[in-house]
Amino acid sequence: MEFFLQLVLSGLVVGSIYALVGLGFVIIYKSSSILNFAQGEFLMLGAYVCVAIFNATKVPFLAAFLLTLVFSALLGVTLERVLLRPMIGEPVISVIMLTLGLASVLKAVVQGIWGTDTQPYPEIFPTTPVRIGPLPVSQGYLYSVGSVLVLLALFSVFFKYSRAGIAMRATAFSQQVALSMGISVKRIFALSWSIAAVVSAVGGVLLGGVRGGVDGAFALFGLKVIPVVILGGLDSVAGAIVGGVIMGVLENLAGGYLDPLLGGGVKEVAPFVALVAILAVRPYGLFGKIKIERV
Repeated sequence: MEFFLQLVLSGLVVGSIYALVGLGFVIIYKSSSILNFAQGEFLMLGAYVCVAIFNATKVPFLAAFLLTLVFSALLGVTLERVLLRPMIGEPVISVIMLTLGLASVLKAVVQGIWGTDTQPYPEIFPTTPVRIGPLPVSQGYLYSVGSVLVLLALFSVFFKYSRAGIAMRATAFSQQVALSMGISVKRIFALSWSIAAVVSAVGGVLLGGVRGGVDGAFALFGLKVIPVVILGGLDSVAGAIVGGVIMGVLENLAGGYLDPLLGGGVKEVAPFVALVAILAVRPYGLFGKIKIERV
């Protein structure tokens, strides 16, 4: 039983970070109806930049973290202005292919600057574990989950009640209608990419702190999060949260119980198997909106 609880707890931590990165997918999809396949590279770059700033300037880690958020916001705005803005009005598949190319470029930039070796992270969380029932729990886990929950709650309120959030939803529904209502589509695109880069950087820093280091494998989180956002519903913040938790826990349970029996590899495949099974019943995801088109 203790082993099961430990797997579930670890899965919740990973799942919360999945949910945070998935939020970046949702933000861009809500504003432009496209999937950003460079989201995992945003996470990896944010983690590398944070530890690089900390090591180079010797400032407190919180200051390095805030500078990383500023860098990520500027990166998102710059990429949108240089690469994505000229694609406004172009077919969605063209923009998706552009994000795939952007992912490759960002990965090459990271490897060119920092190489492929793991960069150690400083101890950003207290090391003394906290006992929850029979389990000793790392404080890093608690801080990570708590931070993610706060951010997800804030963004849920942002999308539902703020003018910018409503404008992003309107832009996703129809860019022409949004323009006719006086909404600056260009500004909404810049805002969405900026926020997506920032939340990914937060996820990268939290993941680096929990794991004690960052390497190129962080980029794979972007691919792992795709089942999360599809499962939850591409335009649903609540779906990103629930999908992240489900996939994180499922992945850990499969790795703990099935990998030893089947020789490994089940942990990586389990989320995609679950995705296919659930979409067979709910094609639009758990919280996705059902769209009916007249032919």
